[in-house]
Parts: sequence; structure tokens; C-alpha cells
Amino acid sequence: MSSAPSLVLSRFRSNPLWLALPAVLLLAAFFLFPMGRLFLLGVQDPQTGALTAEHYLRLTEAPVYWRILGITFRIAILTALFSVILGYPLALWLSRMDSRKQSLLALLVLLPFWTSYLVKTFAWMILLGHRGVLNTLFVEAGLIERPLGLMYNELGVIIGMVHAMMPLAVLTMLPVMNGIDRRLTLAAGTMGASRSQRFWLVYFPLSVPGAAAAGLLTFITSLGFFIVPAFLGGSGQTMLAQTIITQVQELVNWSFAAVLASLMVVAALISIWIYNRFFGLSTISGGSSSDGVRASSGILRRLGRRFLEFMAWISSPFDRFGSSIGNDDRGSAIYPVLALIFLIAPMLVVFPLAFTSASSLQFPPPGFSLRWFEQYVNSPVWISATIRSFGVALATAFCATVLGGLAALGLARSRSRWNGPLFALMLAPMVVPRIVIAVGLFYLMAQIGLVATNTGLVIGHTLLAIPYCFITIGAVLKSYDWRLNQAAETLGAGRLTILRRITLPLLRGGVIAAGLFAFVTSFDELTIAIFISGGLRTTLPKQMWDDMFLQLNPTLAAVSVVVLVIVTAILLAAQKLQK
Repeated sequence: MSSAPSLVLSRFRSNPLWLALPAVLLLAAFFLFPMGRLFLLGVQDPQTGALTAEHYLRLTEAPVYWRILGITFRIAILTALFSVILGYPLALWLSRMDSRKQSLLALLVLLPFWTSYLVKTFAWMILLGHRGVLNTLFVEAGLIERPLGLMYNELGVIIGMVHAMMPLAVLTMLPVMNGIDRRLTLAAGTMGASRSQRFWLVYFPLSVPGAAAAGLLTFITSLGFFIVPAFLGGSGQTMLAQTIITQVQELVNWSFAAVLASLMVVAALISIWIYNRFFGLSTISGGSSSDGVRASSGILRRLGRRFLEFMAWISSPFDRFGSSIGNDDRGSAIYPVLALIFLIAPMLVVFPLAFTSASSLQFPPPGFSLRWFEQYVNSPVWISATIRSFGVALATAFCATVLGGLAALGLARSRSRWNGPLFALMLAPMVVPRIVIAVGLFYLMAQIGLVATNTGLVIGHTLLAIPYCFITIGAVLKSYDWRLNQAAETLGAGRLTILRRITLPLLRGGVIAAGLFAFVTSFDELTIAIFISGGLRTTLPKQMWDDMFLQLNPTLAAVSVVVLVIVTAILLAAQKLQK
């Protein structure tokens, strides 16, 4: 009788998926459970607990929420569209380069991707303001007579959000483009196809899954935006995430906040279903899109073919000015260079303003001074927030790397039918809008006493960082030679010995890179911090958020420079180690 439990335990331990159990338990307790409770609030009466549709009916009685919903979808769709369209040529340009040049230039895309949304938004406020850098330059150059309205409208929001999402689009499309065999376009050329035909009829269809994945991720991420519209938009650009924050923090209406969060998640799930219908979710991780292509057969495929043939015909007169796919052309680098300037320049503007001698933000600065860095260093509030951010980020990096790494190792060694659902679960926190995760966590942690604690922040940040660690370590495991483990087993080495003496040393670069990515994810995170961190014991991004609402000042520029330097140093180290 006693042998049965031991047999079950032995089989369980022999299955590599048990390595993913700690991450699954964390996600179940602090991701799936809070999400389920949050959605249940939307259909419950807060007094009796009975099921009701009252909170959803409120949507039909208040047109303002439908208007906000329409604004959210419009801005998210425009952001995704422009991010893919503007990012596609840059990703194409990078894909033509050798691996070394591509890695160096991709770092310029990676830097704004990992830089805090607060820092990027602060930079755009400096650039687009009524007396900002752009208006000042245009007026002094005589191009305009009065400053343009570049901020507090939809134009400012779209500019800020496209700048934030374009790196994500480029980094999503680039691996797909790297995997396209250039010999296909060369073969088409030998058969008489023009440059336009080679691109539109051969290369572009192969890159569509990457572009679609970029559109999907940028759209879902944009749905949960609140930083950019809060500072660069006006009342006419209020998005759903801002409304959810208001319902929770000001009106304390959890039920209606749950309704709004449910709408956001439903929109994300519908987007994922549409993408899976046409391309297949496996393409996001580099798999085949054959299933999705079969699903999109029929009239849509014929219409797509006609459209591509039309585009090839329209662009054929410009063949002599362009270059074929895979060939270098200096003229074709003009736009990619401008795109890189668009991504990098806003952050560089912050540097001179951090060293200004003026008491306010003026461009160009009237003189050089370190007074704002001294004010930052001598401020107990700023230093306390910085130390707390470092401590939470270090704990998050350790927890996320261990949990995500073990899960990646388990799935890499397993051939179970559960691999697909577990893979989706590991990536779920990256797909669900952060504002929904933050509200669900806040509702749970308020009841178990983890609000305004470092533990609560570490748990929340670990949820967000696990997908990045899982992907990073999983990518390294794809090239790992498992025969080394088998050879060690034949020599009598145990599993822990193999893990400690063989697997971890060989994966060291990827593991450290994953930890650094997790550190940056936590160090720059704001959404969880707004709900979970206390008002007196705040993090650095939360302190910046509070100060930006009060007044833009050079101290914020100095803090932004500190954040940029830290993030840049970490990304350089991660890139070197990941090689």
C-alpha cells in the first residue's frame, strides 16, 4: 500500500515539468486567482454577494464610458498601425546586416524599449510643450510665428505612444525577418521578377506573421496605457486605464472598475483569437504559421494576393531608386537612421536640462550646474525611493530568474501535452494589460496585508518579469546540447550535480541576462507601484509620477538621467553576457 504514493512521487519527479511547479503556483495564487476574483466582482452585488448585471447595465446608462472605450480603441489601433508601419523599414534594414552590426544597432532600439515610460513621457513634454524645444527652434528659425499645439491633444498622445511602442514592434518583427531565406528573393530574380515583385510577392508575405504579431502586442499593450495620455493628452484623450484608476483610488467603486477591466481583457482575448485564426500563436515564438494560413484561406487570401500584386505594380516605377532585398544600398538607410534618431533623441534632450543652471526648464540651458543632482542626492525622499527601487529590483531579479529559468528548463526537457497551456501561462502576464493585473493584485493584497510592503511589490514585479526570464533562458536552451547531461549521468552524476556543474555554467550568460532584464522590469515599473506601494514608502518611478503632476522641474531631469544611465549600463551588460 505504501508503495503507491512513492510510485506516484517517483513518476512526478521523473517528469521535467515539475520544475515549472513553483512558477505555476505563484501565477495561480497571484495572477489567476486575483483575475478571477476581479471579474467576479463585476457580476456580484457588493452588499449581498448575489449575481447581478447591474454594473454592466451602467455602461448602457452612461454614454461617457462608451466614449472613453471608443477613444481607447481608436488610440490603441492607431498606435499599433503607426508602430508597425514606421517600424517595418527599420526592422528590414537591421535584418540585412551581419549579426555583429545588427546587435550593436539593435541596442539603440532596445534602450528606448526598456527605458521607463515616465522618462520618455517627460522627454516628450520637454520637446512638445508650448515653450518646448521644438516650438522654440521653429519660432527662432522663422518657420512659424506662434507655437504649435503639439501637446494636450491626440497628436501628442499618438507621438508619445508610437515612440513607446515602435521598439516593441521592431523587436517583434526582427526575428521573423532574420529567419527568412534570402535565397528565395534571389531565385525569384533569376526567374525575371522585378525588385517590387520580389519584395511584395515573395519577401513581404513571409514577413507578415511578424508584422501581425507586432501589431497584436502593440495593440494589447496600448489598451492599458495611462502614463502618456495622462501627461500628453487632454480630457478628450482619457483612456480606459485612467478611468479604472479613478474608479479604484478616488471613487472606491471596485465593481465598476472590474467591469471596465473585463472589457479590456475581452478586447485583448478577441485580438489574440483573431491573430491565432489567421497566423497561429506559435508564430510569436518562431513556430510555423501553416495552421493560421489554412484558416485564412478563401476570399481573404485572394484579396490579399490581389492587393500585393497591386502594390508591386504601383511601386514598380521606383525600382531603379531602391535595392533588392538582401542587397546594401546607402540611400535606403536614410529612413532607418531617421527612425533611430526619433527613438533616441527624446531621451538625449533630458541630459542638457539636467545640468542647467536655470531654476526652470529652459532650452538651451543658460549655463552649466550640478545643483539639481545635488538636490537629488541630498533629498531623503528621492534617495529613499531609489534605495527601495534597487532593493525590490534585486529581489525581483532573483525570484523571477529562478522561477522563470526552472519553468523554461522543465518545458525544454518535456514532451508533455501540457507544454502548450504552461507556455501560454508563463507568457500571460506579458499579454494581459498591466493595469488589470495591478487592480486584481491590489484587491487581493489589501485583504492579506501586503499593500505598502516590499513583499507585495516583489510579488507583483516578479509576475511581470517571469515572462522575460522564461523567454530569455528558453532561447538559450534551444541551442543547449543535452547529450552532455546524459554523459554525466552515465558517469554517476546526480541531477543536482549536473545542474550545478554543467547546465548552469553553460547557461550562465543567458541566466545573468535574464536576471538583468528582470531587474530593469522592476526598476522602471510604475503600474503595480501606484497601487501596491505606500504613499510614504514609494519607489523611484512612483515618486517621479507624483512630482510630474505637481510641476516639471530640473530635478526630474536629473532623476531621469540617473535612470537612463542605470538602464543603459544594465542593457550593455545583458547584451554582452547574452552572446
